[in-house]
Amino acid sequence: MRCLAAALLLLLPLAAGAADRVTGKAFATRSEVIAPHGMVATSQPLATQIGLDILKQGGTALDAAIAANAALGLMEPTGNGIGGDLFAIVWDAKTQKLYGYNGSGRSPKSLTLAWFVEHGYKDIPPTGPLPVSVPGTVDAWFALHGKFGKLPMKTLLAPTVRYAREGFPLSELIAYYWQQSVPRLSKYPGFKEQFTRDGAAPQKGERWTNPNLANTLETIAKGGRDAFYKGRIAQTIGDYMKANAGFLSAEDLAAHRGEWVEPVSTNYRGYDVWELPPNGQGVAALAMLNLLEAYDFSKIPFGSVEHVHLFTEAKKLAFADRARYFADPAFARAPLAGLLSKDYAAERRKLIGDTAAKSVDAGHPPLDDGDTIYLTTADKDGNMVSLIQSNYRGMGSGMAPTGLGFILQDRGEMFVLAEGHPNSYAPGKRPFHTIIPAFVTKDGKPWLSFGVMGGAMQPQGHVQIVMNLIDFGMNLQEAGDAPRIQHDGSTEPTGQATAMRDGGEINLETGYSWETVRGLMQKGHKVTFADGPYGGYQAIAWDEKNRVWIGASESRKDGQAAGY
Repeated sequence: MRCLAAALLLLLPLAAGAADRVTGKAFATRSEVIAPHGMVATSQPLATQIGLDILKQGGTALDAAIAANAALGLMEPTGNGIGGDLFAIVWDAKTQKLYGYNGSGRSPKSLTLAWFVEHGYKDIPPTGPLPVSVPGTVDAWFALHGKFGKLPMKTLLAPTVRYAREGFPLSELIAYYWQQSVPRLSKYPGFKEQFTRDGAAPQKGERWTNPNLANTLETIAKGGRDAFYKGRIAQTIGDYMKANAGFLSAEDLAAHRGEWVEPVSTNYRGYDVWELPPNGQGVAALAMLNLLEAYDFSKIPFGSVEHVHLFTEAKKLAFADRARYFADPAFARAPLAGLLSKDYAAERRKLIGDTAAKSVDAGHPPLDDGDTIYLTTADKDGNMVSLIQSNYRGMGSGMAPTGLGFILQDRGEMFVLAEGHPNSYAPGKRPFHTIIPAFVTKDGKPWLSFGVMGGAMQPQGHVQIVMNLIDFGMNLQEAGDAPRIQHDGSTEPTGQATAMRDGGEINLETGYSWETVRGLMQKGHKVTFADGPYGGYQAIAWDEKNRVWIGASESRKDGQAAGY
């Protein structure tokens, strides 16, 4: 439930709890993790330990990332799995360069916009067979491993195979999300059989096994990517979808290929912040930073009315362009250079006034030619991986192919069923994507690998982490634990959502003062409380002076940063 009364009951002054912290860090729930050889930060402690074990065996940061990601697919099926997509940014110490991989899948080639129109759909449903697109994760694993991996895939997947057969104990948070999904998804064939026990979700502390997933991972480890996209697994998926009114086929899987992409960046006060280009939404974070760079936050305190107001208004402007321009570049090319231009930001910044904007139109930049997991790893040679992976909404579409132990994503829900929109549905097209990994360099050297999972919160979270570190002088742990802002209600590049006309609403996490709430309301903002949409953060930084890794994992999830 969202209401102002609930917000005011839970909001506390920023100073609360700060005076009794011997470190003087008002928000940090614990110390940063510091280690000399390697670091892994994920949203699940068992997955973190698997990644750390891979590093100790001589694996690279990429090896550790794949091993941890596989474990999360088993241990957090509420957010990710091999039925979903994957994006990654890799810092390669050998070439001293960043590499990007877009591992998002495409829509079925046999399904058309005309079919949706003829059958009376205004939006693509969030569950069932229609939002299912090709899962890109396994392809991304092998593409990234071929370039940056060292240990064999069998070694990387073996820990998850063992946990899948022997069982792992469920945490309280994942048990909660699992319980929310079961009533919605049990009607779909294969879900109840593979993701419940007699129709019920597993409980906190209960050991959960998934022998079907163990078999699938063993097949992939032995047969490579083609075992998933061209072998028995692909045929099983195709047959299952055909039998259940779906369109995704074995041929769609066989045709899939992810894409190496060049990360894009903007400079924020001497730091280069990197994101991946569309069909993801990372450019929105860079656009927000361009807008905010002109303000002197050394004179604007964290949590003040001006801080939250400027952040929110910048978000509205960046998200208006996000709704207008972000889509699969093979179908609609976004004017990236224009969107990231400092001159364009200066022009758009003129629209930020002293009161809340109720509506914001997309700009005209100069033209040029869903629930998620985030993890990051670093190894002894200086390689770093920023990786994000998702089923989109919770446990995805609910479509669980017979005997395979995973659920297909519902990412196709993100398309627009309107002719002429850049993100309109088309066969063989990648939908607009919310999941975005991030990276920061300083003077051409790696400084930070980080991410904040959580739908439209992600670019907002990225900007807040960068500002917390650079503008407000927080350490890596405090930057993630500090109370967050989420603005909701912007025009979206998905579905039939109408344009923002009421200014949306600001959700303020516990920790903002009464004075800030009152001041924002006086500026015309609607301020509310929302339970839990503030994302989940992991980060690894490189301390060049001391030659050590620094890791952080926030308290909102089950995460753990660990090094050796």
